[in-house]
Amino acid sequence: MDFTISEKMQMTLDLIRTFLAKEVDPLEQTFFRKPFRELLPELGLLRAKVKQMGLWGPQLPEELGGMGLSLVEHGLVSEALGRSPLGHYLFGCQAPDAGNIEILHMFGTEEQKERYLKPLAAGEIRSCFAMTEVNTAGSNPTLLESTAVKDGDEYVLNGHKWYTTGADGASFSIAMMVTNPKASPALRASMFIVPTDNPGFQLMRNIQIMGESGSDYFSHGEVMFQSCRIPKENLLGREGHGFRIAQERLGPGRIHHCMRWLGICGRAFDMLCERANERVITLDGRTLADNDAIQHKVAELYAEIQQARLSVLHAAWMIDNDGATKARDHIAAIKFSVAGTMQRVIDAALQIHGGLGMSDDTILAYLYRHERGARIYDGADEVHKSSLGKRILKDYAKGKR
Repeated sequence: MDFTISEKMQMTLDLIRTFLAKEVDPLEQTFFRKPFRELLPELGLLRAKVKQMGLWGPQLPEELGGMGLSLVEHGLVSEALGRSPLGHYLFGCQAPDAGNIEILHMFGTEEQKERYLKPLAAGEIRSCFAMTEVNTAGSNPTLLESTAVKDGDEYVLNGHKWYTTGADGASFSIAMMVTNPKASPALRASMFIVPTDNPGFQLMRNIQIMGESGSDYFSHGEVMFQSCRIPKENLLGREGHGFRIAQERLGPGRIHHCMRWLGICGRAFDMLCERANERVITLDGRTLADNDAIQHKVAELYAEIQQARLSVLHAAWMIDNDGATKARDHIAAIKFSVAGTMQRVIDAALQIHGGLGMSDDTILAYLYRHERGARIYDGADEVHKSSLGKRILKDYAKGKR
């Protein structure tokens, strides 16, 4: 494994960091205090600058106007962008659009690509992904209750979804619906493209996340599909292949998530160390950094971040070279381990900032509120641990390890 960063890639990362520092960091206090929708005109200008710099869509193939990076390279970019909550959005690689672009590119018809993929990849529209349901366990999508029933040349969709990120302001949704409840669990569901102006698609509300409901892209919607009729041409891929398509989406998607989390770790760790060095705690001028407990905490977190980073890069390298299937255990391991690392780093940084950390005068309180969900979405930590542990033990029982 060679994680050497090429000179071109290093220049790209330096350019991204400079852009974030000069153009994006000054916007953050406004971002914390205003609805996201009010920032859209200014953010649109910054997105145009990103395109002019040739940095748009690091995860996109070049034929879709992107940078065509490998997964390892995109991981490094994602880490750099993760230091700002606006980073991924400004560079056109934000979830769930990045994943929706990927599956439309892989499974969409030519008509679907022309109508939905091209404007989505160009950042002209946004999308959302409706899978998680109110009444079923999100960690087990085989329990889905929402249905799509064929009626002549149409499908009729009915169901209740929530945590549909960015539904507010999205042009279309990709929805996971049960099409054959009597089939085996892996073949019960299908994916559909649903324009959000369809009268059967209703955004009920933006869910309050620890007191913040958000707006536009920075929101999580509760959505109802009520007798929502769509043409059969809006089926994405083959009927019954919804879970297969979802799996294609999840492997690379978790690399994107984990490297973004590592970017957050880097920023929070920097803030922790800077605060420890400058915060005077005694009359003789000693600072937090002079305290043994703080020194131990810094050393432990530093080591944990480095371990997490190498684990994610290794998983990305495996996907690039051997495919997501062979990297399955590594992908599962980084999902819960890196989310836990991020939570511990943010918590420690907030603790060392004391009352300042609890306020919105720094980014730490925002990160604490909005990134706690990392240990829940895409499957709770406990589910990933159980699945991974079970597979490992079975392999040992069969003599495969």
